[in-house]
Amino acid sequence: MKLLSTIIVSASLLAGGAAFAQNPPAKDGPNNSAVNTGEKNSNAPVAGRNSFTEGQAKSAIEKAGYSNVTELKKDDNGVWRGKASKGGAVSAISVDFQGNVNAAK
Repeated sequence: MKLLSTIIVSASLLAGGAAFAQNPPAKDGPNNSAVNTGEKNSNAPVAGRNSFTEGQAKSAIEKAGYSNVTELKKDDNGVWRGKASKGGAVSAISVDFQGNVNAAK
């Protein structure tokens, strides 16, 4: 009887653990998560509600290798826009709600 109880408990634990091993559900669209995993997922700023502060946007730009970040303002699409230097050149720069940093081309 004790062996049967042990087998039932073990089977229950294994079945419960299998639920955690499944893949997460599919997203509604490509690369649409609000939290960026550190990978740039867009070559253009993505419109959306942006919760970054000006300081956080500036830090994201600097982390992407830019310096002398100036004129940062959030536009009507929730994208932080400003100017920054990289490699001796000044360019228009943006940070979207996903944390993607893009230079104007």
